[in-house]
Amino acid sequence: MMLIPGEALPHFENLIYMPMLLTILSRDRQAFEKGCCKFSDPYIKLVDKALERVQKDLKTSSDYLRQNKMKLIKGKSEETFTTYTFIYQGYEDQRRYLNARLKNRTEELMELFMIK
Repeated sequence: MMLIPGEALPHFENLIYMPMLLTILSRDRQAFEKGCCKFSDPYIKLVDKALERVQKDLKTSSDYLRQNKMKLIKGKSEETFTTYTFIYQGYEDQRRYLNARLKNRTEELMELFMIK
């Protein structure tokens, strides 16, 4: 029996991936500011646009979860897996995400936000 509505899953996952993306993009922006490239301004602008998009999606998902009385709790991070608890109407659904999958999906999303 599925306790978490299907339309809520992307919002839960946004709350997993979007903070990771914000961290990575912020670090990349700092690297460009320090002059790792000859012409860093175009890269900084590209990263800034991606940051804006990620923040907007994160806010949308946060609002959705709040309005629907849902919550995401990050659990244990082990060498191979990270556990997250999805809470909906008093039910808890624990899910384990393979750390390699978290990394790969974050990279895929980064590419999408950079080319949007």
